[in-house]
Amino acid sequence: MGMNQERLLQVILAPVVSEKSTMVAEKNQQVVLRVAANATKPEIKAAVELLFNVKVDGVSTLNVKGKSKRFGRFVGKRKDWKKAYVSLAQGQEIDLTATPVAAE
Repeated sequence: MGMNQERLLQVILAPVVSEKSTMVAEKNQQVVLRVAANATKPEIKAAVELLFNVKVDGVSTLNVKGKSKRFGRFVGKRKDWKKAYVSLAQGQEIDLTATPVAAE
């Protein structure tokens, strides 16, 4: 499975910071990430392992539907996006508050 690094660097968009994601992180050793809509689970797993240098146990994904928002009389819609719950192997952790440093 040749996954090129550039692709993997585009898979993970941002950590999802919410009360739920914080809770999940503490309780289940899971990280919640916002990922590219076309990212596959193997890609997400590979990307997390590459970027954060951790061992990933499993990945579950879900598509988040964008909410409709009104701007005056215009109705706009936020983009749909994909969310990944990444379970880390025992004893592994990612500090999402630290900014990942590009590998030299």
